[in-house]
Parts: sequence; C-alpha cells; structure tokens
Amino acid sequence: MSLTPPSFMRAFLRPHAISPAITGACFLSPLLALAAPQVFVVTDGAGQPVRAAALSVFVHGAPAAAPPGTLAVMGQRNKSFDPSILVIQTGTQVSFPNFDTVRHHVYSFSPTRPFEIKLYSGTPAQPVLFDKPGTATLGCNIHDRMLAFIHVVDTAHFGLSNPEGHVTLDLPVGEHLARVWTPAMGEKSAGQAWRFSTGRGTVTLKLVPP
Repeated sequence: MSLTPPSFMRAFLRPHAISPAITGACFLSPLLALAAPQVFVVTDGAGQPVRAAALSVFVHGAPAAAPPGTLAVMGQRNKSFDPSILVIQTGTQVSFPNFDTVRHHVYSFSPTRPFEIKLYSGTPAQPVLFDKPGTATLGCNIHDRMLAFIHVVDTAHFGLSNPEGHVTLDLPVGEHLARVWTPAMGEKSAGQAWRFSTGRGTVTLKLVPP
C-alpha cells in the first residue's frame, strides 16, 4: 500500500549515525495489548529509500507523555553526537554523557527546548527534560561541526528508518496517523502526515519534494 501525503516537503537527507538508548517504565493500555508488528517503508520522490527518517504513529487514546523516569541518552564520541538524531516521547529526560577526552559545551537555542550545559567532561549530574513536542537542534560551543537533532513526539510509537528505509512498529489494529520528519524539513516543521490502516501489508510513506 502506497500513500501520498497531502503536502509537499523536501526529502533529501544525509546518512546519520543511529544508536539511541532509551530506558524507563512502559505502561500499556488494554488497546495496545492487541498490538502486532507493522512494517513501513519511507521513500523519497523518486521511490528511493530514506535513511534515518523519524517516523511516529499516533494511536487514539494512547498516552501522549512518557511515564515518569523515562530516560534517553545522547552522548558525545569522537567529537560527534551519538546518535545524531534521537527520537523521544514528550516527557522524556535526556542525558548527555561525554565519552571524549576533550570537554564539550552542549547547547540548544530551539524553542522546543533551549538549554545549555557548559564545558564539562563525564556525565552531567542532571539530565535535560523535554516536556513539549517539536525538534531541538543541538550544537557544541567548542566544536562547530558537531550537530544533532532531538525530535520529540506525543506518542510512544516511533522509530528511525534503516538504510533500506524500513521501520517496524508494534501497533494495535485500526486506523492511525503516521508522521515522518527529517532534518531537511527544518525544526519548525512537524513533518508529513498520512492516515493508514493496519493489517494491509507494508505501508509505503512517500515523501514528495516541493
């Protein structure tokens, strides 16, 4: 099943390192007890797979915020953010451990979550809470080439596409809203959206450029 979005966005995306680590309690509603794997394929306007696209699926009645204590990690290794794209649920705290031998100065000026962790090594004492949806663009005040994105969504159903453009999510039977975001769309964009129904095979989400 191939779905075409109602709006047009640019879909070009460079490859990014992906190694998100997310921990915390998980509370499932009775609806989600009937969940089954659903495969998605994210493609560009030419039908080519899009790697590292952030896919989120919104299930009616499911909690928008993560359970208290949910923690994700975005480290720094080899003077780069690891991962360079992190998708989290609203209400998640993010830790920024520095695994390099040099100090980093991590910051975001994005309205979604402005913050600053001044020159440090090791792991900061307090993680940063991301309490509203949107995208935060991160940099390092010492190493200008360091760049990363934290994409915050009001759902527990999310993932990043692999090099083949595939994402598999456990979803309850029914009709849901899927949304795809890439850095090329910019932090002010929520991404492109589609309505789809589960149980009809692989769902192809085609990003159409302007």
